[in-house]
Amino acid sequence: MAEHRSMQRAALLDAARSLLSEGGTEALTFPALAERTGLARSSVYEYFRSRAAVVEELCEVDFPVWAADVSAAMERAGTAEAKVEAYVRRQLELVGDRRHRAVVAISASELDAGAREKIRAAHGGLVAMIVEALAELGHAQPRLAAMLLQGVVDAAVRRIELGAAEEPTAITDAAVSMALRGVRG
Repeated sequence: MAEHRSMQRAALLDAARSLLSEGGTEALTFPALAERTGLARSSVYEYFRSRAAVVEELCEVDFPVWAADVSAAMERAGTAEAKVEAYVRRQLELVGDRRHRAVVAISASELDAGAREKIRAAHGGLVAMIVEALAELGHAQPRLAAMLLQGVVDAAVRRIELGAAEEPTAITDAAVSMALRGVRG
């Protein structure tokens, strides 16, 4: 019985990822989850009390996987500058991934305070990954620099997600350039 519930929950989360990546937060509804999984709508409520609860669990499950991927890319880099580049590039490479698309859609969702705090904490962990490399590069305030760097990454993510006129590789290259050289280009 527990294994069946676990499988159903995983199927619901997978359906939620698909809905979020296909249609954003508006597409994530309990009727849509029920239709995608073959469950009765009332059964979805047995697993999640609200849409925010689905979003919160997706964040808890997917964000660590995404962060580990970014961390692994940074670990393969040899220098502090290469770590910064890997931090930016890997996050932007993941934009098309369903897990990442769900995390991006989640950030735009209406969430309760608890869910927003969990997302903030997860993002804080991501920002913390780059602080040491920025300190090695000589930043007097590496934590502040890391937060600003993440702002550049977030802006590039939004630009890619919007289907901007520029190719995703051009957006990524511009974000890396800004991260490493500032606005001097």
